[in-house]
Amino acid sequence: MLRVRAAVCRSWRGFQTFPCAAVAVKNEPILGFREGSAERKELLKALESLKGTTEEIPCVVGDEHVWTQDIRYQLSPFNHSHKVAKFCYADKELINKAILASVAARREWDLKPVQDRAQILFKAADVISGPKRAEILAKTMIGQGKTVVQAEIDAAAELIDFFRFNAKHAVELEKQQPIDSEGSTNTMIYRGLEGFVAAVAPFNFTAIGGNLAGTPALMGNVVLWKPSDTAVSASYAVYRVLRECGLPPNIIQFLPADGPVFGDTVTSSKQLAGINFTGSVPTFKRLWKQVAQNLDTYRTFPRLAGECGGKNFHFVHKSADVQSVVTGTIRSAFEYGGQKCSACSRMYVPDTMWPQIKQGLLDIHKNIRVGDPVEDFSTFFSAVIDDKAFARIRKWLDHAKSSPNLKILAGGNCDDKKGYFVEPTIIETKDPKDAIMNQEIFGPVLTIYVYPENSYREVLELIDNTSPYALTGAVFAQDQKVLDEAAQVLRNAAGNYYINDKSTGSVVAQQPFGGARASGTNDKPGGPHYVLRWTSPQVVKQTHVPLKEWRYPYMD
Repeated sequence: MLRVRAAVCRSWRGFQTFPCAAVAVKNEPILGFREGSAERKELLKALESLKGTTEEIPCVVGDEHVWTQDIRYQLSPFNHSHKVAKFCYADKELINKAILASVAARREWDLKPVQDRAQILFKAADVISGPKRAEILAKTMIGQGKTVVQAEIDAAAELIDFFRFNAKHAVELEKQQPIDSEGSTNTMIYRGLEGFVAAVAPFNFTAIGGNLAGTPALMGNVVLWKPSDTAVSASYAVYRVLRECGLPPNIIQFLPADGPVFGDTVTSSKQLAGINFTGSVPTFKRLWKQVAQNLDTYRTFPRLAGECGGKNFHFVHKSADVQSVVTGTIRSAFEYGGQKCSACSRMYVPDTMWPQIKQGLLDIHKNIRVGDPVEDFSTFFSAVIDDKAFARIRKWLDHAKSSPNLKILAGGNCDDKKGYFVEPTIIETKDPKDAIMNQEIFGPVLTIYVYPENSYREVLELIDNTSPYALTGAVFAQDQKVLDEAAQVLRNAAGNYYINDKSTGSVVAQQPFGGARASGTNDKPGGPHYVLRWTSPQVVKQTHVPLKEWRYPYMD
């Protein structure tokens, strides 16, 4: 798993230097879960053990497991009669208690050598890769409605990669040092932030929660982790792995909470040093405004990092490979029910290719199975996450049915009797500026605008200007001139830009993820620079030759 190359690095620990290492890691292999495989047997065993059970999950502050009176339940999306977890909301008093305990533990943790902190994440990655893999996958499948492969690429591969690569980047960051001059040496110390970091996690990726809390902690920070209500079970499993692998108490506090209560409490604390957020634009804007209103309260300017979703596009040129377009779009638009920040939800197709592409999409659509991903491994995607998501998506389906500009080509139905099921829906629009083309839906809904094939330049401009988001996008073309032109026009339209590939599927260290505009602050988690975001560097100059003269030579 690891290859360690010895090196000498300087760091500031009472004028001492200490050795560090350059660490080489690889992306975690994605297991196949074929019939009869060892990993499939382990997963089936874990799934069976969770059937019909309700896990009790407390708030955790230090080593204290706390229950408040505000009891909540996480429901399985595809069987909402199954209470996956019983948990409680932290109240303002408990959140403030967690802040005080974290801040008290910060200095000792920050002074710990980065190699020691990194070793916890390396160990946690190994544990998730091995003995805890099946448990975390099973809890992600049942609690968040993921299929086997979607759980595997998230709660195993991506989470493991986040831990390993961020630990590698943290260790190697110590080697990035300023130059010395004659008679003096200069050292860069990568301190944690002074205060605490609030990590606010989404439901759709178990890995994101682990990264939002784990990476700031790796860099010497203390963290209050608010998991999503609809991902509490898998998130708690990740938290427990970190603790079991040596994370001390009070470094990460596990605090399910009401969003506004958590946000109001952390932003009103003078100790707030940062917010690491993935979620909706309105929530992130609310937090940002609260920070702005409380600026005079803080000891330091808080770091705000946010990823807020997108309205991601597939642009098809007449030179594109049709099969690649069809299969890539089906996967991007409908895997995990379109509940990926990167999912394709708007598509632009030239009129000369539309009949062929349309038929290809409809042929595959007939064979897509939507159902229970635990009982039926042939399920392509399952229910959307909860009743709120179901209601929001149903409004878009009603809009599609009532609008004269929109025509539903396939799907369009939904049913929430047993689970929050929405059919994969393909819509054609006559109006490229319809609301369905610029607002995020976060569900299995794909809308297509068919354009005159020779108007592709205007369509590129249209793509760039239609939506406030700029997260991911894909261009399908074999004509290099068109690819070059599209890259210029769409330079700011996507933070992750794909050529002849779908708009989803970024891999840690290969395609660091994030976008700008309304999509967020584009800090690129999964890349080598992300760890620097959670440091407050200090430069130390040590002079070895005493200064004996106050006058300059030219003054004589």
